[in-house]
Amino acid sequence: MMNPSWRDITLIIGVKELMERFRDAERFIAYCKECGCYGRSWGCPPFLFDAWEYLSGWEVAEITATVITVPDGTPVSEAADFITPQRARLDKWLLGREKETGGRAFSFVGNCLYCPGQECTRLCGRPCRHPDKVRPSLEAFGFDITAILADLFHLPLLWGSDGLLPPHLTLVTALFRK
Repeated sequence: MMNPSWRDITLIIGVKELMERFRDAERFIAYCKECGCYGRSWGCPPFLFDAWEYLSGWEVAEITATVITVPDGTPVSEAADFITPQRARLDKWLLGREKETGGRAFSFVGNCLYCPGQECTRLCGRPCRHPDKVRPSLEAFGFDITAILADLFHLPLLWGSDGLLPPHLTLVTALFRK
């Protein structure tokens, strides 16, 4: 595989405005319930705390859109080859920003990077093995990523078709802080 190009675009928005404009928890948590990870991963809902209360405790959100260029004709089966290295890079960066600011990171939807090949401890009622690293996605808190990309970044969220990836993949992460 060739080394894909990527770029990060970051903007800052008030958490109250972000929640008012882009959070529809009922709608997006319903989508989460259709996913096989719902209730089976510590990064996925349902959470053991009130999400609205948790989110409203923050003042500012630094939202980052990472746009990864994908070569024409790349099969969907190769998506992880493009996404996983960026997830690892972004997780490291977000966790560093979290420590610097006292904020809280929101990472990615999907499988956990920290227990590959192991069953999540949530399934057997034990605490997360890596609570210092695992962070939920904005989607897991009911945020509309498609609308955030369109309205704030003026970027479309593209989907593959005919078994091929789109021209670019976009990952959305955030750091909430005071």
